[in-house]
Amino acid sequence: MNWKATDIQKLVQSFLLLRTPNEMQHFLRDLMTEKEITEMAKRLQAAEMLTEKTPYSIIEKETGLSSTTVARVAKWLKGKEGGYKIIIKRLHHHNSPQSGKGLS
Repeated sequence: MNWKATDIQKLVQSFLLLRTPNEMQHFLRDLMTEKEITEMAKRLQAAEMLTEKTPYSIIEKETGLSSTTVARVAKWLKGKEGGYKIIIKRLHHHNSPQSGKGLS
């Protein structure tokens, strides 16, 4: 993939400009079909389950993803890019009990 292509750079920058969950939801819905959004959500769910060492068969059953897609997610999860790892770590940190505590 050519990450330096102008159109891809513009897409990346577009995501970074969104400020609220509501803005992101509206942009995703305009950008993709409902089926595509659901597919992306299932892939993230599979990545989280793989991180928790859940067997492929259970992931396939719970997400409805094919074994090929689960294997692809596993490959990317272990890959050098680290995108899944970054977001899973941030999601878990954001949702942890301590994340709601500020300095007093």
